[in-house]
Amino acid sequence: MGKYDLLKLENQLCFPLYASAKEIVRKYKPFLDDLDLTYTQYITMMVLWEEKEMNVKTLGEWLYLDSGTLTPVLKKLESKGYITRKRQKKDERNLCVSITEKGEQLKEQAIEVPLKMGACINLNAEESKSLYELLYKMLRAL
Repeated sequence: MGKYDLLKLENQLCFPLYASAKEIVRKYKPFLDDLDLTYTQYITMMVLWEEKEMNVKTLGEWLYLDSGTLTPVLKKLESKGYITRKRQKKDERNLCVSITEKGEQLKEQAIEVPLKMGACINLNAEESKSLYELLYKMLRAL
């Protein structure tokens, strides 16, 4: 192994992760365009479809997004009528996000997205599970 082999793109774990993530988001685009959502709005809605209500700080932690990225996403979702944002009465510093009935209805349209995406990714169930576990192991370590 040569002195500069570590600097070769082909030897970088980060590059196929970056490129795969970018390409996956690109594949999502036409499906999410039908819902009038960006990928970041979509993953935000996924959490809220499950949790219904959540503190913004906790939501950011779940999504690995800082408040500077999450705030405009939440404002846009609120302007579309999918969520509401309210200050908590106990502590005005805490902002809580809740899904609306319109946001819940969007879930019915979104149900096809994971199925369509699954058809785009050429991994069997075992490979998908292994990749999922490895990626979350890496996220926890980071």
